[in-house]
Parts: sequence; structure tokens; C-alpha cells
Amino acid sequence: MVTLVNWLIAHWWVLILAAGVALLGGWAWWQQRTQRIQWQQAQTRALRYGLAQLDALAHRQFEHAIRDLMYRDGCADAVQVGGQGDLGADVKATDPFGRRWVIQCKHRRNGNQGAAVGTPELQVLNGTGRPVHKADVVVLVTNGRITQPGRAFARQQRLHLVDRQVLAQWAAGSRPLWELLSAVPPPRRPTARS
Repeated sequence: MVTLVNWLIAHWWVLILAAGVALLGGWAWWQQRTQRIQWQQAQTRALRYGLAQLDALAHRQFEHAIRDLMYRDGCADAVQVGGQGDLGADVKATDPFGRRWVIQCKHRRNGNQGAAVGTPELQVLNGTGRPVHKADVVVLVTNGRITQPGRAFARQQRLHLVDRQVLAQWAAGSRPLWELLSAVPPPRRPTARS
């Protein structure tokens, strides 16, 4: 041990060189990490889907696309949770204003030509969105259509509907979903916009 200490004292420049290499390596790693994060953020902000792309997806892929759009809009915790036993929630997210979102996705292979989303699907979502998932905003998203009785039920229950037309506008544009929907609850926390 004494020999090692004596050698290090005699060769102090080795310690300085090792520290310099470590600092330079750390700086290079940090720069690369920062550039990677900036690139990912730029890709996320640029995320766009056309209806044809969304129609071509499988149901699970559609859920992931909706999650990615929420993430694009600033919901850093957006997560796809759908699957068997999801209790009506396919995507959950918290928007930059602190509102909790629960989204049920109904993908139709044939888009507008597929089966319309009706009251039964909305009843499941209504029964779990707020009481079970503690959502502030409960949304059903479809690349298809929604029946008139379903629309009436959604209005009565304060459920938000994203049909094919709204989905096209949201997915192809750069406006967040909360700017496209009416009667979204106010932010949970004060912001510069409120």
C-alpha cells in the first residue's frame, strides 16, 4: 500500500490525466444524451398520422398510436394499459394542466364502414372512467363512427367523443386534444394560460 502511494506521489500527472479523461468522457456522454433527448422530443412534436395509417393498424397498435399522440401533446406519463380486464381504459395520461385522462379506444378495421360504437361501450367507460380510474376527462376514441343514441348518452354523462373527423384533425395536426374538445374540465393547477 505504501509503495502504491509513493508511486502515485511520484507520478501525480497520471492522476491528473486519468481525471481529465474521466471528465472528458463524462462530458461527451452528457452531450450525446442531451442530443438524443432533443432528437426524441423533435420526433415526438412532429408525430402525425393520416386516417389511412390509423385504419391499417391492429387494435393494440391503435392504442399505442393514441398514447403517442397524448405524449406528443405534453402528457409525459401517457401509457397504454388496454387489454383483457382493462376496465374500460386503454390509455391513461395526465395533461400539462394536471387533468387525468382515461381513453377507451375502439378501432374499426373498416373505418367508417365498420360497426358503429354504441351505448354499451360508452356505458362501460362511464361506469369505470371516473369512479375506478379517477379520471377528470373520460374519452372514447374511434376511427369509425358513433351511433346517435351513443352521442346522446355521452352528452348526458359528460363523456368526450373523438370520432373519425375529430381523430383526423387531431392526428394530422399539432393541436392537443383538449383544444379540440368542448367542455373539458378546467385545469387542476394554475398555469400561465389560465
